[in-house]
Amino acid sequence: MLLDRIPELEDIREAAIRIKDYTHQTPALTSLNISEYTGAHLFFKAENLQKAGAFKSRGACNAIFSLDNEDLEYGVATHSSGNHAQALARAAMLIKTKSYIVMPKNAPASKVAAVRNYGGEITFCEPNLASREENLKRLIDETGSVEIHPYNNYSIIAGQATACLEFIEQVDTLDYILAPVGGGGLLSGTCLSASYLSPKTKVIGVEPELANDAYRSFREGRIIAALPPKTIADGLLTSLGTITFPIIREYCHDIVTVSEESIIKAMRLIWERMKIIVEPSAAVPLAAILEKKIEIKGKRIGIILSGGNLDLDKLPWK
Repeated sequence: MLLDRIPELEDIREAAIRIKDYTHQTPALTSLNISEYTGAHLFFKAENLQKAGAFKSRGACNAIFSLDNEDLEYGVATHSSGNHAQALARAAMLIKTKSYIVMPKNAPASKVAAVRNYGGEITFCEPNLASREENLKRLIDETGSVEIHPYNNYSIIAGQATACLEFIEQVDTLDYILAPVGGGGLLSGTCLSASYLSPKTKVIGVEPELANDAYRSFREGRIIAALPPKTIADGLLTSLGTITFPIIREYCHDIVTVSEESIIKAMRLIWERMKIIVEPSAAVPLAAILEKKIEIKGKRIGIILSGGNLDLDKLPWK
């Protein structure tokens, strides 16, 4: 696959300006306790504190606010397990257009409730990519709405890239930045911002062992579709896209995988030591450090905490 077009630094900076009144510039947090525990200097980009509870608000706002009124006349549509659904429904509400959301029937109840709170019209589907895409196509045909893909979209990638843009402005000379990877919107955007602004920083994607399609795709040089995954990291259930994959192949240093046990341990560590709520997907990068998947002793490590949306009645350690 060739990189025919990618968001340039100017696109990312324009996205940052476009969304600044509708998103938070989230803080870069530290935890002396966790840093001492891991033997590295850790910095956490707290996208769990973002509008709608996840980094997805960046891409959704950039994508919708890039469209003209004619494009928005019949609303917007997408498929999502939760965070992009919430973010898109919120952005559509802000611009006063309809949103049609296809969600897997096993999506967390808290994310379903949030989508409805933002006015999104939900269609439930089977928890696999084929069902998502079939239902989305039908919805678009019926409504005339515009598809805003959760990750395979240039405006989405440019919007997600603003998280790393801010991170690099907040924290100097990071040796590594770790980000979770599902469909690859956040990871591809992170790779681009790092390559433009901090080229010596290595970007590493992290995903669950039970949803290791990005890991396999990265090594085999082709997109491998995700099998029905059983990971608790419900935000990382989709396959890489035809836009995100070439960017990741070109600019990402590596992709590693982590166990469910390590995800739970990392999530609990963040809750207990940092006193903030993160969802399992957000804990995946720290899990890679706990498993010593990269050599981090004495290094300056950036971790993007992707979101904080989860069902509090179904915590993995209850």
